[in-house]
Amino acid sequence: MAFVNPILERWRRGEPVYSGWVSSGEPLIASFLGTAPFDEILADMQHGTVEVGHLPALFAAIEARGIAPAARVRANDTALIGRVLDLGALSVMVPMVESGEEARRAVAACRYAPGGSRSLGPLRAMTTMASEDPAELAKVACVVQVETARGLANVDEIAATPGLDAIFIGPGDLALSLGLYAAGVAADERTRRLEAAQAEILAATQRHAIVAGIITANGTQARARVEQGFRLVGLTSDLGLLMDGGALELARARGSA
Repeated sequence: MAFVNPILERWRRGEPVYSGWVSSGEPLIASFLGTAPFDEILADMQHGTVEVGHLPALFAAIEARGIAPAARVRANDTALIGRVLDLGALSVMVPMVESGEEARRAVAACRYAPGGSRSLGPLRAMTTMASEDPAELAKVACVVQVETARGLANVDEIAATPGLDAIFIGPGDLALSLGLYAAGVAADERTRRLEAAQAEILAATQRHAIVAGIITANGTQARARVEQGFRLVGLTSDLGLLMDGGALELARARGSA
């Protein structure tokens, strides 16, 4: 039976993928986060403490909950992307992509020859995907992040990259790169200009029939982004839940919630 990637299948049906993020390499944390029925749980190797050696146990804990494992790598590194996919990631997110050439390199790292540069050694993926067929093993989602002024300027050529599945917006880095945290930029002006930039990226993905994604702070924001047309939403994280939940319960205990 052919392998079906549940992330790609949801997008094929026009449905959103709600993503929980883990910054820790501890499988128990991922397992607890997975008690909520996220569509995917992403291991953050860029800003979290997750290393390649954590991935087999981390992915196993995620899969045990019936959830698709994903990972954000630290850079557009062909070897690293290949290792993450070999260990069973069904989606890989590549940060700081600024041009069509960089997007093509990310896509190539996810695909086998002749259309790509991924080395054939699927290690764990051949068991979790129940196949050794390169065509089946290549059924993974390639997601790149547009989060700089240069990336924004080149977003149309990035979105047009053959084989690219999604563009994910990094609002914090995008705002920083656009100078929106400079002295003299008021908060409402920052919000207005950032929303305009994000709308430009969303429009580019829609023109080229790929998915747009974005990080959000809570479920209310996530719902609003889906209504705007985003189909990949980073909803919450292990550390965010710990901080927010702890603060809320302490405030309730002190009568200040």
